[in-house]
Amino acid sequence: MLPKPYKNAIIYEDKKLYACLANEPIVDGHTVVVWKDKVADLHLLTRKNYEYLMERVNEIRNAMLKALRVEKVYLLYMDETKQVHWHLVPRYSKRGFVNLLQRPEKIKDFSLDNKIRKYLSIKI
Repeated sequence: MLPKPYKNAIIYEDKKLYACLANEPIVDGHTVVVWKDKVADLHLLTRKNYEYLMERVNEIRNAMLKALRVEKVYLLYMDETKQVHWHLVPRYSKRGFVNLLQRPEKIKDFSLDNKIRKYLSIKI
């Protein structure tokens, strides 16, 4: 089960999904996009829902690239929680898997949600 997002960390939300800053980010701006309906794995989504999800993931990634001024945002799909969700992890100075080896800490900077939201082509 995914932890409930902090209210002041929500970047985007609609009836199907939400995007928020991770509760325990591995880097600043680490964002999670969560499908609201209980779906255990990506392959169980309909084609239409999968395409919808990936369009939102792409739009949020593009906003992160601009807002955080990074060259790359890694898209990570891990289904240990049995709930469809993507981790969007900005790449700063560390590249590749080294970026993922950083120790998560409780979120401290909630201002990044507004910064990323400003660059979204979709609005809340």
